[in-house]
Amino acid sequence: MNAAAISLDQFEAARLGDIEAIAGLLETAQPDIRRYARATCRSSADAEDAAQEALWILFRHVGTIRSLLAMSAWLFSVVRRECLRLARKAGLAPSIDDTEAEAALLSRPEADLRLDVAAAFEALPPHYRDVALMRDVEEMTIDEIAEALGATRQTVKARLHRARALLREYLTR
Repeated sequence: MNAAAISLDQFEAARLGDIEAIAGLLETAQPDIRRYARATCRSSADAEDAAQEALWILFRHVGTIRSLLAMSAWLFSVVRRECLRLARKAGLAPSIDDTEAEAALLSRPEADLRLDVAAAFEALPPHYRDVALMRDVEEMTIDEIAEALGATRQTVKARLHRARALLREYLTR
């Protein structure tokens, strides 16, 4: 999410319960949440449902978010979990091993999980790390990444696939 579009004053006001600040925060966050949901969920209907749920959860829990920087990662994890829940509901759930690995990850304390994710990204070779950060953190498109790196779409897709596999392996071992 583009945290630069949200001022620290607006974020703090929203945390303290200012309804106008919360509405502004929701309005600013909505496009990024929807874009991430469309990229993560299996269908456009699920993406809309996941985005709405994420916005509702943000509205209810904005006061518990400790920092503006933490809000982005938190929101994306909310969307990802909602997409997974909707996939399970539709009978498209991941295998038991994936579910167990995800449960193990989510059972870790948040501070430990953040450190583990940061360490996982640092452990990636630079050419994989760059692609994963551009796609999953900065939310660039495959074409934008290819242009920025001077690579082909196929190269970017292959690196992204490999980066995600390495991240998953690092986090679940």
